[in-house]
Amino acid sequence: MLFNSFQFLVFFPVVVLIYFIVPQKIKNIWLLIMSYYFYMSWNAKYALLLLFSTVVTYASGLLLAYFSAKNNRRGRQLTVALSFFLNLSVLFWFKYFDFAVVNLNRVLSVLHIRLLNPAFDVLLPVGISFYIFQALSYTMDVYRGETKVEKSLLQYGLFVSFFPQLVAGPIERSKNLLGQLKETHHFEFEQARDGLLLMLWGYFLKLVVADRISIFVDAVYGDYTTYGGCYLIVASVLFAFQIYCDFAGYSTIAVGAAEVMGFHLMENFDCPYFSRSVSEFWRRWHISLSSWFRDYLYIPLGGSRRGSVRKYINILVVFLASGLWHGAQWSYVMWGGLNGLFQIIGECMRPIRDKLNQIFRLDRTSLGHMLFGVLFTFVLVDFTWIFFRANQLTDAFAIIKSIFTVHNPWIFFDESLYSLGLARREFQIMTGSIGILLLSDLFKYRGIEVRKVIIRQELWCRWLCYLTAVLFVLVFGVWGNVYNESNFIYFQF
Repeated sequence: MLFNSFQFLVFFPVVVLIYFIVPQKIKNIWLLIMSYYFYMSWNAKYALLLLFSTVVTYASGLLLAYFSAKNNRRGRQLTVALSFFLNLSVLFWFKYFDFAVVNLNRVLSVLHIRLLNPAFDVLLPVGISFYIFQALSYTMDVYRGETKVEKSLLQYGLFVSFFPQLVAGPIERSKNLLGQLKETHHFEFEQARDGLLLMLWGYFLKLVVADRISIFVDAVYGDYTTYGGCYLIVASVLFAFQIYCDFAGYSTIAVGAAEVMGFHLMENFDCPYFSRSVSEFWRRWHISLSSWFRDYLYIPLGGSRRGSVRKYINILVVFLASGLWHGAQWSYVMWGGLNGLFQIIGECMRPIRDKLNQIFRLDRTSLGHMLFGVLFTFVLVDFTWIFFRANQLTDAFAIIKSIFTVHNPWIFFDESLYSLGLARREFQIMTGSIGILLLSDLFKYRGIEVRKVIIRQELWCRWLCYLTAVLFVLVFGVWGNVYNESNFIYFQF
C-alpha cells in the first residue's frame, strides 16, 4: 500500500479514528493488525518473513536477559551471533544470493569451472532491509544494556512492524519507539494538525517535485546514448533532487502519520544539500541509516580510536557496506565507496585547507566561502549519484564519458529540454517547486521552521495557508488518467 495511493487515503483515517475510539488496552493490538495488513497489501506471504525476524529477535532479547542474570558472557555472545546470522541469512537469500553466485561464477570461470546457474527469480520483499536492521538494533541495544528486554511479544511485534515507517524508515531505535508504545495516547488537535502538515509537505515533495522530475530523468537515463552531454548533466542534477524529494517525502509522511497518532519518530533528513563537506552531508542524509552504521559497525570496528589509518579503513568499510545495503549491484558498491573515499580525502586535506585559510586569511564564515563549500560538496555528491541511478556499473562509466565528451550546450536555448516528457510549463513548475524546496531548507538551516511560523498566525491566515498548500498539491501534483501511483525509490532496498 503506497502512501500516494487512494487506498492509503482511506486506510489511514480509518486506522486513526478507530485507534482513538477503542480502549487503551487494545490500541496496540489494533495497530499491530493494521500494520500487518498494510504490509500484506504488497505480498501477503512475505509477512511470514516479517514475523520470522520479529520472533527471532524477540527470543534473542529474552535469552540475553536470561544469560545476563546467569552472568554467562559466552551465552550472550552466541545469542547475538545467532540473531544476526538468522536475520542476515534471510536478507542474503532474498537480496544477495544471485549476486553472490553470479560473481563467484565469474571468478571461477577463469579456471573453466561453473559453480551454479542461479534460477531464483524471486520478488524482493518490500522493506526487508529496513525492518531487519531495526530488529537487529534491538538485539544489540539489549546486549549492550542500552535498553531493557521487552517481554511483551505484542509490544515488540508492533515496534518492528509499525506501519508508518515499516517499509522505508526511518529505522527506529528501541530506546525511542518501544517506550512510546507503552504510553497512553489521546487525540490532541495540535498534535494531529502538526502531523497532517508534515504529511502535506511530504506529499508536495513526492507528487509535485519527485514524480515530475522522474519523467525527465527516466527519459534521459533510459536512452543515454541518444541524450548525452548536457542532457545528462541536467538529468543528473535533477536526479539529486528527485531522490531527495522522493525519500524525504516518504520519511516526512511517515513521521507526520505517526505524529497524528501521538508517536514521535526520528528526523531522517536535515537540509543535506546545504552541507559543506561530504562527511557533513552524511550526517544530514538518511540519518537513521547513517547512525545505524555508525553505532553498530563503525564504532565496533574501532571507530577513530585506533589511529588515522584504521579510521580511514573503517570509514571505507562502512560506506562499502552501505552501498551493498542499497542493492546487490556493483554500481551501488561504487557509489558507497566513492562517498567513503571523498570523506577520507577530505580528512587528509584538512591540514592543507587550514594552512591555506591561514595564509590567505580566508573567513570560513563568509557567504562566499560557505557557498563555495556547498556547491563543491553538491558536485561531489551528485557525481556519486550517477552510479546510484545508472542501471549497472558499465552504464555509469558510459554516462560519465558522455558528459565529458559530448558537447551540446545549445539545448539550453533551443527548447530541446522540453521534448523529454515535460513541456515548458511542466518544466517551469518543476523548477519553481525545487526553488520552494531550497527556500524551505534554507529557512530550516537558519533555524526557522515554516510550519511553526504558519501555526503562530491568526486563524484566517493559517487556514488560508493550509488550503493554498492543499490546492497546490492537488493542482500541480502528478495526477491524471494515465497516472499510476509510482513506488518510492527506497522501496526497492
